[in-house]
Amino acid sequence: MQNTKTKYKNTEIGLIPEDWEVKKLGDCAFVTKLAGFEYSLHFNSYKDQGEIIVVRGTNITHNKLDLNDVKTIPRKTSNNLQRSKLNKNDLVFAYVGTIGPIFLVEEDDRFHLGPNTSKITVNREHDSKYLFHFFTSTFLKKEIIEHTSIGAQPSLSMFKIRSFKILTPHSLTEQKAIATALSDTDALISSLEQLISKKRAIKQGTMQQLLKPKDGWEVKKLGDVAEFSSGVAHENHVSSLGKYTLVNSKFISTEANIKKFTNYPLCPARKNDILIVLSDVPNGRAIAKCFLVKHDNKYTVNQRIGIIRTNQINTHFLYLIINRNPYFLSFDDGAKQTNLRNQDVLNFEFTSPKSLNEQAFISTILSDMDTEIQNLEIKLHKYKQIKQGMMQQLLTGKIRLV
Repeated sequence: MQNTKTKYKNTEIGLIPEDWEVKKLGDCAFVTKLAGFEYSLHFNSYKDQGEIIVVRGTNITHNKLDLNDVKTIPRKTSNNLQRSKLNKNDLVFAYVGTIGPIFLVEEDDRFHLGPNTSKITVNREHDSKYLFHFFTSTFLKKEIIEHTSIGAQPSLSMFKIRSFKILTPHSLTEQKAIATALSDTDALISSLEQLISKKRAIKQGTMQQLLKPKDGWEVKKLGDVAEFSSGVAHENHVSSLGKYTLVNSKFISTEANIKKFTNYPLCPARKNDILIVLSDVPNGRAIAKCFLVKHDNKYTVNQRIGIIRTNQINTHFLYLIINRNPYFLSFDDGAKQTNLRNQDVLNFEFTSPKSLNEQAFISTILSDMDTEIQNLEIKLHKYKQIKQGMMQQLLTGKIRLV
């Protein structure tokens, strides 16, 4: 709740409550790194496998521990290196290469500090979870940008890390209350992310089953049931005042609205057209990516995009069949620029139900699943925005919880 009686004072980072302080991280915690001799003498190349996971910078992703690629050391080695041993409530901060990810240790006797990461052991006057959330705030991100040294790879010195400005309430109770509120929000976001991941997996499995050829389905060649055309260069016709969105391979590969418009459509797309990427640069990974048009008089396509148009097949069903189909991906050798010729597209063979109603039924099931996932993603985005707003208010004392 907001405390209207709170008095504020001016500081180097703006107005804060009178009972809050701006401290250096080194005054709030013990900050250290893995010494070179520890690494070279005791677990260089990680030749001795063991039970203790070494937390490197690459093991921290989105402020969570990523154990897809782990190195380990024996427990005995970890116990002999107490200064760099990680204990419950320690923070691990990546300070070389990808700078900024931070991880809160939640278990004793499982982790040890690795290269390119620093250990932050919070003192008794401060709450480690509060400090974790402060490290993910815009305040600390600005500090990181200001202090990062750019060389062969970005890095921070221990001195600069210890000099980070930390905004903190005097009261440990208030620190814990703020940390709990933000952690609860994180848990809500995490549960929603897990639900979305589960829904996507279910949708993928359902799609494989529904699109799997069945008795009575017919083999069709795309050229026999659809018209195909490719776009042309629009460079000389782009205008910020036009009403048509220009679709290129980047538009489809990211499914994002590329803000380029043309005054008139050289190659207009209609509602229910399928747009397909025909040309891709090496490692572009967009070849055969499709986009189903849902509006008339909105899109026009360039020379890298083809238009598939039909009234003989349910277009959403056909979109699901074509999008990133192995047939089309076989043309991508991964080395040079890939191009799909018109005939390559027209020769594509697929299997589908004879009945348009059955095609529409399959399409509707999968479309409803897509809609559910999209609605969950919208909710997730809102929760993340709420979390950012909470951080801005709670970590500056504008809203007080105690």
